[in-house]
Amino acid sequence: MKNNMENWKSENLAEIYLEGVRGAIPFAYEEIEILLRLIKFFRPNLNSFLDLGCGDGILGKTLLTNYPESKGVFVDFSEPMIKAAKLNCQKYSDQTTYVVQDIGKADWLDMISKELPVDVVISGFAIHHQDDNKKKRIYRDIFDNVLKPGGLFLNLEQIKSATPQIETIFNNFFMDKMREFKREKNTNIPIEAIEEEFYKDKQVNILAPLDKQCDWLREIGFLQVDCFFKAFELTIFGGIKPDNSPEPLPG
Repeated sequence: MKNNMENWKSENLAEIYLEGVRGAIPFAYEEIEILLRLIKFFRPNLNSFLDLGCGDGILGKTLLTNYPESKGVFVDFSEPMIKAAKLNCQKYSDQTTYVVQDIGKADWLDMISKELPVDVVISGFAIHHQDDNKKKRIYRDIFDNVLKPGGLFLNLEQIKSATPQIETIFNNFFMDKMREFKREKNTNIPIEAIEEEFYKDKQVNILAPLDKQCDWLREIGFLQVDCFFKAFELTIFGGIKPDNSPEPLPG
């Protein structure tokens, strides 16, 4: 686990991911559309958000573009990723905070406590690097300390396949999409390097089943918990922190 996380600090791996993988992730546009629809319905007056494991900041930038008055906090373990996020969101520099932090550490919230709570937490392909106990703790932290009452948590994530056979189908599907992307975009990253990093990352990922993670959210107290999108190991799931405001008195 430690070695995997250390790898993400390297400029080379960040370049491979951003140029050769991120843009080729299947259904990326549909996933972002789903995220925006959920936010528009459940938290239409979004003022603040946390992009957890932000990578190059594409999810946070999408929120800033659609909610230009909002403020965003971007957290990632990798300095090269934070650097890329700052560059992508430089138009919103007065509204953004960037923190290099390992969300696997128990005190990960300390460096952003002044920016909390927020309306929405989004996370993209980040929490699956943590073991199950840390996943549950992160979900609990989001519920207890990060979200405002009525706040929304959405996790765009990779989950564990139900069987090894289904995992093989997903792996082949994903790499076919990588090859298509490279042919269309003529990227400088060799397909062999992309494939090597994909399988190397899969060996050390700590994937958990979707149903189990949704159960954790329900046990913590999230409402409206659901899987909002799924294609093999790619999914969006999440829930809402209850709004503790008092019910209006009868008229």
